Amino acid sequence: MYNTLINTQTLVARLGQKDQIIFDCRFNLADPEAGKRAYQAGHIPGAFYLHLDHDLSSPMTPTTGRHPLPDPQQLATKLAAYGLNEHTQVFVYDDISGAFAARTWWLLRWLGHQAVAVLDGGLPAWLEQGGRLEQHPPSQPEFSGNFKLKLHPDYVLTTAQLSQAHHYQLIDARSAERFRGELEPIDPIAGHIPGAKNRPLTDNLSQGRFKTAEQLQQEWSVQLAGLPPEQIVHLCGSGVSACHNVLAMEIAGLSGSGLYVGSWSEWIRDPKRPIARRAD
Repeated sequence: MYNTLINTQTLVARLGQKDQIIFDCRFNLADPEAGKRAYQAGHIPGAFYLHLDHDLSSPMTPTTGRHPLPDPQQLATKLAAYGLNEHTQVFVYDDISGAFAARTWWLLRWLGHQAVAVLDGGLPAWLEQGGRLEQHPPSQPEFSGNFKLKLHPDYVLTTAQLSQAHHYQLIDARSAERFRGELEPIDPIAGHIPGAKNRPLTDNLSQGRFKTAEQLQQEWSVQLAGLPPEQIVHLCGSGVSACHNVLAMEIAGLSGSGLYVGSWSEWIRDPKRPIARRAD
C-alpha cells in the first residue's frame, strides 16, 4: 500500500492495474477553471479530474474560510462512483509539487481511506520521465465501488477549539511574506494568527520533489521543538496547502497532527479575533 508518495517510475509501471484510481487535482486560485482545461488538454492515462471548488470543498458561507470541507457522505459517494473500494489504491497529482493534490490525499484519509499517495513531483516529473498523456477522460465504472465512510473527525480543529484552547502549536504553510503580513494577494486582511509559527510548504521540497524522509524528520523535529505531533495544528490561507505540511510530517514519520480547515480566511471573518503582523 502506498500512503504518502509514489514516484513516476512506479506509477508508470502500475498504469492499467485493477483496483486503483488516479485523480488529477490541478487548480489555479486566480482562474478556477484552469485546472479542468489543463486536464482536458492532457492528463495521465486513466486519470479522473477532481475540482477543488466543486468536488473537494463545500460552498463558502459568511462565517467560513474560502474552502470549507465538503460534505463527507457526498464526497464518499462521489468517490465510490469512480470505483473506490475499501482496498483501492488511489494516486493523486497536480502540477505544483502537491500543493493541491495533498488536499485530496488528506480528504481521503479523513474519510477513512488510507491507501492514497501523492505523485512526487507531479505532472512536471511525469513529463520529465517521458510519461505520456491522453486527452479523453476514462469511462466511469459501470458499477460503483463499495467504499463506506469511516470519518476521522479528530483530524480537524475548528475556530472555536483554537479560540478556547492554548495547548496547540499552530504552523502556517503560507509564504513568509504573507505570514509576516507584508503582502496578501488573496484575503482582505494580511498577517497571521498570534502564536503561530511559519513553515512554508516550499520548505518541504527540493527541486520540486519532497525532501527525503530523513531530512524532513530532522527539519520537522526542530520545528516541533519537543512537542508531540498531536499538539501540532496546520493552517494556511484556506485549509488547502496546509495539507502539504501534514503530508510532509507523515513522510517524516511524525503522524497525528491536525488541520485547521478554516485557516486564515476564516479566522479574519470575526474582527474581534486578534491578528499579528510580525514573526513571533
